[in-house]
Amino acid sequence: MSDSDESGTTYSAEEQGILLGIARQTLNAVTAGERRPTLDLNMLPSHIVEQRACFVTLRRDHQLRGCTGTVIARQPLAIEVSVSTERTALDDPRFHPVTAEEAPLLLIELSVLSVPMPLDYERTEDLPQLLRPGIDGVLLQYGTQRATYLPQVWESIPDPENFLTMLTRKMGQAGELWRMVKLNVYTYQSFSFEETR
Repeated sequence: MSDSDESGTTYSAEEQGILLGIARQTLNAVTAGERRPTLDLNMLPSHIVEQRACFVTLRRDHQLRGCTGTVIARQPLAIEVSVSTERTALDDPRFHPVTAEEAPLLLIELSVLSVPMPLDYERTEDLPQLLRPGIDGVLLQYGTQRATYLPQVWESIPDPENFLTMLTRKMGQAGELWRMVKLNVYTYQSFSFEETR
């Protein structure tokens, strides 16, 4: 779990609990064929109704079971958590939808993102040295295509060159494209926390 993103943003244990509770309620509802719970933003702490981008990750037995979200803030965080939980459970194209029977077996992790900042670089060969493994989430953009890896992905892909190659493939391009073309690159940080079992 990261203590804060580089903007200094942190969430208290109470705020984390509320957000994880929203995600869990949403997961249980949508996998049972019900609508997402309606949130009364006036009843929530002001900090978690600020507009923030987030990702929701689902794992089963330490294996990825879904991960979706947004890198651009567009609505109150509490709502974004609920929307992203539904999308992760039902619409991650890499996985079949989560069932109601499976939902209790899943662990929920939330990652609240800082604002992505453009990474200025001159030569493509310099790019790997500018990334900070374990700290930076990375967003690549090439025309209308884009893809991102959260900072946690460094745990499984610790080499910056391989990280960029895999991320370029995720974007739908040949893995070596980042070496040949100057892509638009953005970095961000995240504050991540998960359910306890």
